Amino acid sequence: MQRKSLRKSFAPGAALVAAAALAVGLTGCTAGSGTDGGDADAKGGDASTSSQAVEPGRYQTLPEACRLPAGSTVRGLLPGDDQQLSREEADKVYAGQADVTYDTDRRVGCHWKRETTEGTRHLALDIVRVVSYDPAVSDDDRAQEIYSEKAQAAEIPADGSASPTAPPSSPKSTPEAKSAKDGKDAKDGKDAKDGKAKGRKGKPSGSPASPSTEATADPGSSTAPRVLSGLGDAAFLNDKLATADSGVHRDITVVFRTSNVIVTITYDQWSTDKANLPVSQELQDKARSLAGELADSLSE
Repeated sequence: MQRKSLRKSFAPGAALVAAAALAVGLTGCTAGSGTDGGDADAKGGDASTSSQAVEPGRYQTLPEACRLPAGSTVRGLLPGDDQQLSREEADKVYAGQADVTYDTDRRVGCHWKRETTEGTRHLALDIVRVVSYDPAVSDDDRAQEIYSEKAQAAEIPADGSASPTAPPSSPKSTPEAKSAKDGKDAKDGKDAKDGKAKGRKGKPSGSPASPSTEATADPGSSTAPRVLSGLGDAAFLNDKLATADSGVHRDITVVFRTSNVIVTITYDQWSTDKANLPVSQELQDKARSLAGELADSLSE
């Protein structure tokens, strides 16, 4: 009886020892397995890589583009030439129309339009948040690469100076050029005097300065395409005058980068009267002022 009792008490202990040994063996096999550990190794590699990755950009979301400019700013950019709008019309014009984008955390935009008897003005705003998918390249660096590509496409001088702009052709310059030529080639003083008279007659009273005068005036304050200082991390301005069958239009573009966000402002004025060219300085000043306002809003 005593011997049976010992056997019964031994059997459970042996079972426990065997179970413990089996558990240790299974643990050892799992830890030593190298063929099925691909996912674990990959995650380990990702963790090592992420620890060496650069910091993300400052911006993770984007504001609502149509509400970013102040209402007074938009009204100043879209003057009505003394034409009054009803409340409903004003709300529609100045509220703007949002651009359709697939991801509003990556890209937003808005555009405005105001038509008058003197012509039409358009304003467009495009804001892009740049994300670098290369762990060795920061969002800011990738944004700078994209900004540089835009500046190069616009032929903006890399040294920050204003690029020379060829004087655009204009119907107004033709009578003046002809008059000057007549005066120069005259054989006597009378012909020269007549040539000067033609020149005064050929230029309408109160007409704006010719494009050639505008393009060559004061290089220090030139309106030519150039780098802008004091605006975000980097910025440039482009100015183009184009002649179309229906009239003329001047397009002002301001692009600036702040951290990993690139903002593009497009502001243009159309005129149905080809003798009345849109004034470059006014449009540039307004676009530059808007850019400064947006840069301040984004930095808050």
